[in-house]
Amino acid sequence: MISLQNSRDGLDRLREECGIFGVFDNSDAVALTALGMHALQHRGQEAAGILSYDGTHFKTERRIGLVGDHFSDENTINELSGNMAIGHVRYSTTGETALRNIQPMFAELNNGGFGISHNGNLTNALTLRRKMIESGSIFQSTSDSEVILHLVSRSSRRRLIERFIDALSQIEGAYSLIALTNKKLIGARDPLGIRPLVLGKLDGAFILASETCALDIIGADYVRDIENGEIIIITKTGLESLKPFQTQSARPCIFEYIYFARPDSIVGGKTVYEMRKNMGVQLARESAHDADIVVPVPDSGIPAALGFSQESVIPLELSIVRNHYVGRTFIEPTQKIRQLGVKLKHSVIQSQVAGKRVILVDDSIVRGTTCVKIVKILREAGAREVHLRVSSPPIIYPDFYGIDTPDQSNLLAANYDLEDMRRFINCDTLIFLSLKGLYLAMGCEERNVHKPQFTDHCFTGDYPTSLTDRASGVNAEQISLHFPKTDE
Repeated sequence: MISLQNSRDGLDRLREECGIFGVFDNSDAVALTALGMHALQHRGQEAAGILSYDGTHFKTERRIGLVGDHFSDENTINELSGNMAIGHVRYSTTGETALRNIQPMFAELNNGGFGISHNGNLTNALTLRRKMIESGSIFQSTSDSEVILHLVSRSSRRRLIERFIDALSQIEGAYSLIALTNKKLIGARDPLGIRPLVLGKLDGAFILASETCALDIIGADYVRDIENGEIIIITKTGLESLKPFQTQSARPCIFEYIYFARPDSIVGGKTVYEMRKNMGVQLARESAHDADIVVPVPDSGIPAALGFSQESVIPLELSIVRNHYVGRTFIEPTQKIRQLGVKLKHSVIQSQVAGKRVILVDDSIVRGTTCVKIVKILREAGAREVHLRVSSPPIIYPDFYGIDTPDQSNLLAANYDLEDMRRFINCDTLIFLSLKGLYLAMGCEERNVHKPQFTDHCFTGDYPTSLTDRASGVNAEQISLHFPKTDE
């Protein structure tokens, strides 16, 4: 029997590392950045920060908590000021939640100030960090993103953009980056385009953002996606595009479509909402079953449940209510209170499910603990049968590119077969969307085994980049990330 532990915030969900946003040459740059960060809040709820430049000074504000807690008042916006700004919302997958790890990160280099916001995760950051510490570098955070600052600083190239390219040539993994200097806004995407980054324009000002929903909130026009392996440089004279690395086929992360991106965003030219509906349609074709109602697990399961309902001609009912105002922690001192806590995040409209055969649709299963709780409260509300349908394949392998997945030993599908999972969850039947069905939903006839169209390693084990830190066994403790005492 495996022990399935909850994630750090007690939720059995995947978590994205962060969202990034930047504005160049607009008098309202700071306010626009704050609004863009609001739209990207779903990508990170632990911390938020803004770095601005007013023509003379760089100014920064970095806080633990939500964007609205710190960047909604006029005083904060006015204090930051400037016509250039970058922002970041964070959910940490590397480094603890601490003020020193909040982005944007900033350093004074020999040719001026340089700030950076990073979405993704570097798979050789610890290896690089250890080498730099051994040669005398002093790190101020435990974030892998600081490695990029050091690489830029240490580069022997003359021009800043050359030093930036030199730094990127040494890192592995997934990254979308927005950097700010006193004259430039720079955007970069890793050679496979694993993490998203889009370009927009508002009243002549260029905007960079993780998702198009952040452009929509400020009324900016979508221009295009930043291409995989592309670096764009925005200055007063316009936009320059560079592609300094060997050309590779794009492999965007499939989980942007399954779970992470907001449904109203367009990622890689595909509307996220429509893709999720398509997944539900394919799931219904693969897992037909007599039932009375289709019920989504809110909120991310709703589009897939709608597609399932329409394809199966089984009525959709929003019978599960999610409490959006539950805190990050909940004290459960007694068994009785723990039992009551099952209904803290989700409750059921009893009149909708009593005596019914329910098709329950969720977007993914990580540890399975949330599904266990939801099936339990459906049965307690009188559901006659509960048939769980999942609009993605089983998650068998951990992620190293910015998704907070647990160790493989804590992934339900990596340790149980389908029947054991069904018994663990206590549903009547359990069916996942097939990998082929997922690719059909995305508009692909099949998965190209030689050049996969998406980064789908959580299902297949096909990691698209080197995993240097993992292969070498290097870890944080080995390189003194927490600054142990020196010998007396």
